[in-house]
Formats: sequence, structure tokens, C-alpha cells
Amino acid sequence: MDDRENSLQTARRIVSQRLESLQRAGVEQIGRAAFVPLPVAESMVGTAHPTTAVAEADALAGHTTLTPALSQGEREYMPPPLPESLTSTSTMPRSPARPVAPASDLPLSLTQPYPKGLANSVAGRQQLLDDMNTEVRGCTLCKELACTRTQTVFGVGHAKPRVVFFGEAPGADEDRQGEPFVGRAGQLLTKIIEACGWARSDVYIMNVLKCRPPDNRNPLPNETDNCRQYFVRQFEILRPEYIVCVGTIPAQALLETDVSVGKLRGKFHRYRDSTVLVTYHPSYLLRNPSAKKYVWDDMQMLLKEMGLPVPGK
Repeated sequence: MDDRENSLQTARRIVSQRLESLQRAGVEQIGRAAFVPLPVAESMVGTAHPTTAVAEADALAGHTTLTPALSQGEREYMPPPLPESLTSTSTMPRSPARPVAPASDLPLSLTQPYPKGLANSVAGRQQLLDDMNTEVRGCTLCKELACTRTQTVFGVGHAKPRVVFFGEAPGADEDRQGEPFVGRAGQLLTKIIEACGWARSDVYIMNVLKCRPPDNRNPLPNETDNCRQYFVRQFEILRPEYIVCVGTIPAQALLETDVSVGKLRGKFHRYRDSTVLVTYHPSYLLRNPSAKKYVWDDMQMLLKEMGLPVPGK
């Protein structure tokens, strides 16, 4: 009788420890398992199986069903039912609340794929872009920009590109000519593109804003929000393999983050089905020529990722 009592105490202790472990893990309530005792062989009296007790605790938490865990010739030993305080009629002491990790660290607009069914030919995509350009010319969402612009600056380049260069906003030269990146910064961007072995006509070039901000100031948050519908639709039509964000404004607008360029560059990011590279804006390089080597490092990393030869190596 003493051996059997010791075995029962051992089984209860194992179950109790398992329940405490589940409680620490955040399980607050368990249901009553259906106990179906089997005949206990005389030879099994006092030999409760620890693995059976652990399986029983798992079953109480809804993790598994009770299964025999005995050596050949043994029958399962079933300890008596647990006290009522540990069954479904009672709730365990509440554990401290723990934050639940989101399904994704990225906003939905970054993770959802590009829509299907859009034109896939160069001519078809170009027609969609032209139609959208006509719509943008009539946009007056940003009252100040609509009143001060000479014209909107939509985007230029190949309608089915592998790479899109994504900038901030038109400047004075762009506002006058209606084409992005044609001033001093644009000339430097062209040199960067050509250093990679491409021509401007091989890539697509566009900005966050389609209108020049007065005095070339930074875009206001509401202006970026107003233009988001346009650059998102441009990317949906272009569906590039790679996007190069040049500068803080395009990087933060596309990736929906407030992280600085210095922390975003040097690694790849994702926007829908596109791989995104962040680097410094050409206008920054004009003011800080020493940063040119960082941009070239970024472009070499992009070429390697694309499986293209790196000029000069």
C-alpha cells in the first residue's frame, strides 16, 4: 500500500509541475479530459508511468490525446481525476499579459503582390502610363503646388524596366522641362546609371511628388499622402524587379518608415514583388562628394544581386 501511495504522489507531482509549466506559458484555462480507467494489473500496482502523467497534462491543455507509453506487456496506469480546482469549472490565476507579435513587421501595402491582369506588353503599359499622366496633369489635391507649378512631372523611361529610380520631387529645371532629374542632380544620376552599364532609356525614373514644392522645400506629409495613389499605381503598372530609392523622402514614403537613409542603405528591402535598394540622393552627393563612394558601393551590390557584371572589376 505504501508503494502505491508513493506512486500516486509521484504521478500527481508530475501532473502538477506540468500544469504549473503550462500556466507560466500563458495557458489560463483547461478543459476536463474524459478519463476512461483501464483495469490495473496486480503486477502494475505502485508503478505509475511518469510519461503517462505528462501525456495526461498535455491532454488537459488540449495539446494531444492520451496514448499508451508503456513497455511490452504493460498496461497503462491511470491516476485518479485531478481536483475540481484544476478542471474547466475553474480558471487558473491570470498570467501577466504578453504582447502578441504581429503577423508581419511590414505594412500590408508592402507585402501584398502586384495586381494581376494589367497590360504586360511594353506598348500596353505605356498606354496605361500615358492615361495616368493625363489624369495627373489635372490633379489639384495640393492647392499650393497646383497654383505654383509650371507643369506636372510624371516620369520617363522604359515601360517594362528591371530597375526604377525613385526620387523626391521635381526641382526648377524639372518643373520647366516636365521631366524628372534633368538638373545638376539629374546629370549626376545619369552618370551613376551609365556607370552601371545602362542608359536612361533602359530604366524608369520617377518621383514621389509630381509637382515642384515652392523654393524646393521638402514635401509636406499631406502632399506625400496625396501623391501616394499615383506612385503606387505607377509601380503597379511598371512592376519592376528592383527599385532604387534615392534619398530620405522616397525611401521613407515607399517603405513606410521613419528610419534614416544611413540605416536603410547597405541592405535590400521589399516592396510587394520588388527588391528595394536605398542610397543617397545625387543632390546630397553634390554637397558631400565624399559620399559618392557609398553610392557606388550600393550600386555594385545591386549589380551583383541582379547577376550583372560590375564595371571595372
